[in-house]
Order: sequence, then C-alpha cells, then structure tokens
Amino acid sequence: MIETYAYARAGFLGNPSDGYFGKTISFLVRNFRARVLLYPSARLEIKLSKADTPVFENLEDLYKTTRWRGYYGGIRIIQACIVRFMDYCREQGIELPDRNFTIEYESTIPMRLGLGGSSAIITAALRALCAYYQVEIPKPIMPNLVLETETKELGVPAGLQDRVIQTYEGLVYMDFCKELMEQRGYGNYEPLDPALLPNVYVAYRTALSEGTEVFHNNVRERWRRGDPDVVQAMQTWASYAEQGRAALLARDYATLDRLVNANFDLRAKIYNVGEGNLQMIRTARSVGATSNFAGSGGAIVGTYKDDAMYDALVEAMRPLGVAVIRPIVVPPPKR
Repeated sequence: MIETYAYARAGFLGNPSDGYFGKTISFLVRNFRARVLLYPSARLEIKLSKADTPVFENLEDLYKTTRWRGYYGGIRIIQACIVRFMDYCREQGIELPDRNFTIEYESTIPMRLGLGGSSAIITAALRALCAYYQVEIPKPIMPNLVLETETKELGVPAGLQDRVIQTYEGLVYMDFCKELMEQRGYGNYEPLDPALLPNVYVAYRTALSEGTEVFHNNVRERWRRGDPDVVQAMQTWASYAEQGRAALLARDYATLDRLVNANFDLRAKIYNVGEGNLQMIRTARSVGATSNFAGSGGAIVGTYKDDAMYDALVEAMRPLGVAVIRPIVVPPPKR
C-alpha cells in the first residue's frame, strides 16, 4: 500500500502575481493535510470520501459538512489527475504497465478558503501514482502537472504558487520570470529557512467561502488587455516579494510587516473584495497584527508581536466565526 501526503499552504507575499510572471513567497501549513492511499486491485477504482458521499446522519450533519467541505468533493480532481498523469507519460514516451489500482483520499484542509485544498489532493495523488508506477517527474515540473490538472482538465483559473510550495514544502521564494517561464516552463524556486519567519498566524472562516473561481473576476482579462493599473499592480506585488525575501534574510521584521499590509491594501484597490474578507483584515489590524490574504479569500495570514497579541487576535476573530492557528512551518523532509 502506498500512502502519500500534501499539506495546506499560505501565500505570504507577492500574491496574486504568480499567474502574471510575478514573484511570491509562500509557506506550507502542516496543520492541515490531504492523504492518499493507493493499492493494487482487480479493477481501477476511485473510492468516495465523505465529501463525495451524499449520505448524512441528519439535517445538522448535512449542514455542517456542507459548510466545512463545500459542494464539491475530490473525485473529479483525482480523475483529472490520473488523466493528466497518463498524458504526461505518453508525452515523455513512458509506457505504463497494465496494473490496476484503487485510490482513496481524505483531507482535513478547509476547502474553497484559499488554503490550497484542491491542489493538495492532486499533489498527494500524483505522488502516489509516481510511486506506484515508478515514474520520476522532475521537481520543477511537478507543480506544472498539478496546475494543468486544474486549468486544462477542469477549467479552473489558478497560478503556480500553491503547487510549487506543496511540491517543495517549507518556505519558498518563487520568481516566475516571463523569460524563464516561456523558455523552460517554470521559474526559479528558492527554498528559505523557515526559522527566518517571525511569529506568523493563519486565520480562516469556518463556513463556506465563495471560492477562487468566483473571486478572480475580470482581473486576468484586464491584464491581457494591458490595463496599466493591473500591470503596475502585478509588478508592485512582485517587488513586495523581492523586498520580503531581503527582509527575511536580514531579519528586518519591521519592513516585512509593512510589506504584508501593503500587499493586501493594493489588492483591495484592484480586486472586488467582499465585506466578510475585509472584516477579517480589519479585525486583525485592530489588535496590532498585520494581515494579508493567504490565497483568494476566506483565509488571511499575517504576523503578530507576542502571545498577548495572538490571544487578543483569537478573541477578536471568534465572534466572526473565524478560527486562528499558529501554522506549523518546518523544513521539508529529505525524500
């Protein structure tokens, strides 16, 4: 039996420029994870998880499950991942043996809250398929396949940031330089020591969010048209990540705090941010913490000074139905 994992993630700086030849910094959040099991079987089967099964104990169970998991399970993304894996192998001239399997998954990552829940399931499934068929995918290429599972197979708009950090793990600075992306298909991905991070938190709604595909609205179309406000914003976000890398290496946390707040403030000028998300941002700042979107809405990330500020943050967020955690960010394991 093959068992693989992938974890939630938080975009720290530079997002959402990753889909626009920008630069970002992200870290893995090991508090939540997707787990995949794969084992030989007579027929090829994708097993339903609780998120895919329309059977509930009662009305309250249906309500709570839907508010936590959303309306979509993982069957479609597992199936899309297998198809994309097969296409990759055919493109590379890799002949897969005729060996059936059963694959099943479970996830504790809150879905549709910008924490990389879908891409974590795909990443874990792709790792399991590689192990089962003994296929080695170069590390920089793995995020591309995860992304293409969502964009090409499922038609969901997304960028590489989530998939890079879930592949590389730990804390990573990413440069999606246009020249590199067009020449070789991937950017420069620089692992950083997670010990460089100051006190960081992640806060997320405990009810269903609107989801990435709703949030991205018309920004991509404006960027394609060369809208100067959007083009300039993407360049500015990239510079925030570049400055953030330098600040981390110098342990200049005052500069880092300023960049975290500035990242969101610019986002609010370019994107249509809902009142619920704005409320989380404002509440965090009201106790002295910094705040930025961890993804595309529904979860935020930021820094705090000490335990007293963290406790104040937890108390301030509770009436909003927002949970706060100290993310577990550690160096990636040696594989």
